[in-house]
Amino acid sequence: MVDEKKAIFTIGVAAQMLNVHPRTLRIYEEEGLISPLRKGKWRYYTMDDVKWIECLREMIHDHGVSIAAVKKLLQYTPCWNITDCPFEKRKQCTAFMANGLIPKKIDKQKQAKVRNLDNKAA
Repeated sequence: MVDEKKAIFTIGVAAQMLNVHPRTLRIYEEEGLISPLRKGKWRYYTMDDVKWIECLREMIHDHGVSIAAVKKLLQYTPCWNITDCPFEKRKQCTAFMANGLIPKKIDKQKQAKVRNLDNKAA
């Protein structure tokens, strides 16, 4: 079994796996939607990166969401809320399972509410 967090795919291999042009991956990187491991001039992608790019492609091409809109939406909600992924697909998503994409703005609001409740209880 391949470690999904290990960067092993070059841009050419990742592009071929995703059936896209390598330029598409460079655009996503320039826009800040992906950040592959860089070693000199080489980019290396993990299986997690490939899965995330599949989600991006679905949002952009199947749902007609612009790159700018994806970037804005991701500031407020995780990707699975944007694409309305079924739970079966979410169970395979490492981002969903790790809950690492909790929006900072919402997380700060939640922390403030917890502090307010703690202050009232004290």
